[in-house]
Amino acid sequence: MNKKIGLLQLIVVFILIFGYSCVSSKQFKEVQEQGQKYQDERDMLKAQNEKLSVENTELGARIKNLEKSIKTMVNDSSDRADEFNSLQRDYQRIRRDFLDLQNSQEELVKGNNHETRRLLKQLQTTQEDLQTREDQRRELEKSLNAKKRNLEELQYEVEKRNEKLTELEDMLNQKDQMMKSLKKAVSDALLGFESSELTVTHRDGKIYVSLEEKLLFKTGSWSVDPRGVEAITSLARVLQENPNINVMIEGHTDNVPYRSNGKQIQDNWDLSVKRATSIVRILLKNSSIDPTRITAAGRGEYFPVDAANTPAARKKNRRTEIILAPDYSKLYNLIGE
Repeated sequence: MNKKIGLLQLIVVFILIFGYSCVSSKQFKEVQEQGQKYQDERDMLKAQNEKLSVENTELGARIKNLEKSIKTMVNDSSDRADEFNSLQRDYQRIRRDFLDLQNSQEELVKGNNHETRRLLKQLQTTQEDLQTREDQRRELEKSLNAKKRNLEELQYEVEKRNEKLTELEDMLNQKDQMMKSLKKAVSDALLGFESSELTVTHRDGKIYVSLEEKLLFKTGSWSVDPRGVEAITSLARVLQENPNINVMIEGHTDNVPYRSNGKQIQDNWDLSVKRATSIVRILLKNSSIDPTRITAAGRGEYFPVDAANTPAARKKNRRTEIILAPDYSKLYNLIGE
């Protein structure tokens, strides 16, 4: 820049020495003022260009930190940045041309009026071109700012989604801890019964209490034995203390066809349903359990735990399962949001 200013000053000196013999003082002064004006405008445009370059770099750095979900927007911003850089290169080329034109002003000393008019016209054209480039740069800056706002909005949405995910994880952890505590409470309540009579397991976020037929029913019957009533009553006390737990009672039979007496029971379907509803009545008797929490279902012979056609397999399959599941309505509502 200092070299360019020195060159301009040298031109001015030559003009001062020879100008009076070839060009009038007024013409020289006008050209000199016009040249100074173009130089000032050039410096101003350079400063604005540097400022835009810094802002563009900052935008690029922020764009890189956005989530994968906004990669398309980032790529679009990159294209805009390439266009901006292309305009910058054009601007630098035009600026070099502008400086070359300034250097050629020494031809004015020779009094070539035709050359002077040509140079002035070229300078004017260059100024108009620079203004056009400046307008394009401003439009690009507006576009980049709009992209920046869109990216910020997307980032905000990502943060809100992350908050929802965190909330979901907390709720799931709470549910998991609650079910572990419930399993312990159920196991403690049924502690007096043999492992061959019932099992308590925790899987798929639910507690499964599986009771053998011998603990609850006689063969072909749906009346619960006294020892089975004791087990169900112990379980009911735990369910009263956990009102947010839903209860599914499933009756299961083996694959031996039921011998119908033509009255209440027709087949294994009927028997499994009858056994499930018998358990429901015991749970509700003398308890404050909300009946809307309970579902009774008969599975018949169609959900065996052992598919082998042996006495041992059929014994395993003759069972009643009480499935305890937490109320996931709040979780589903959060997922819906």
